[in-house]
Amino acid sequence: MLNEVKVIICGKEYKIKTAEAPNYVFALARALETKINEITSANGSSPYAASIMVSLALLDDLNKANQRLDNIRDQTKEYVDEAGRTRIERDAAQKEIEVLKSKIVQLENMVKLKQLSDSI
Repeated sequence: MLNEVKVIICGKEYKIKTAEAPNYVFALARALETKINEITSANGSSPYAASIMVSLALLDDLNKANQRLDNIRDQTKEYVDEAGRTRIERDAAQKEIEVLKSKIVQLENMVKLKQLSDSI
């Protein structure tokens, strides 16, 4: 269900239809207006020009966050692949241990038979 939220940014009212909670949208609008006001105060630029500057900065942040996310995904894939290889190596080592244990038992039995035959 979409909520219709009215926000005021730089004195202009906007109606937004969104699935987000109204309080979340209000907080976004306040944050945006704060950023726009910071730029207009610092540079004396118009709210329109400040909006462009804020948009560029936010897109830059978004692109960098997406790059970091892609790097994390790649790194996670490498970890998963490495864990899979390690699991296969562990399974092979456990099988080898079982084979060696079986050989030890066989050798111990052969030694006992040899000792028994020598004692007779």
